[in-house]
This record gives sequence, structure tokens and C-alpha cells, in this order.
Amino acid sequence: MRKLVTSSMIVLLAALSIGGASTQPQAKGTVTRTDRCNRLQQQFTDEIAEHAEAKRAAEAKALQKKAMKFCAGNQQAQGIRAYATALKMLGAQPIEP
Repeated sequence: MRKLVTSSMIVLLAALSIGGASTQPQAKGTVTRTDRCNRLQQQFTDEIAEHAEAKRAAEAKALQKKAMKFCAGNQQAQGIRAYATALKMLGAQPIEP
């Protein structure tokens, strides 16, 4: 009898843990790399308007073009890094997701 109760309890707990895992919603606020590229591109556009006369603005614009190509070419991680570097050249802090 004791083994039956223990076995039943194990089966019940296993069923609850499996059922609970499948009904949990995905984490809210998940940001994809594509979303991050888009956000950084918008931030760069805003910052370059304010810092067009910065010492390294021309370099930052060239790097932005590379970042756009990376993001469009399915190399978002490289694009994100390029955008971050370009923003730092302008003296801006890249936004975090």
C-alpha cells in the first residue's frame, strides 16, 4: 500500500511539473537581434543629427553603412557591434535591450 501511494505521488508530481512547464508563457520583452539592429539604427539616426559636426562623424557614418549591410545580410551580431562602435564615436551610449 505504501509503495502504491509513493508511486502515485511521483506520477502526480511528474505530471504537474510537465504540465506546468508547457503552460508557462515565454519571457516578455524578448528582443531579437533584428529588433536590436533596428533600435540601434534609429538611435544612430537621432544621434548623427545632433552630432553631425563631431570629429569622427564621417568615420561613424561609414561604419553605419557597414552595420546596415551586416544587419540586412543576416549578420546581425556584427551589425550590432558596428552600430555600437559608431555610436561611441559620436560620444553616445548605445541603448540596451
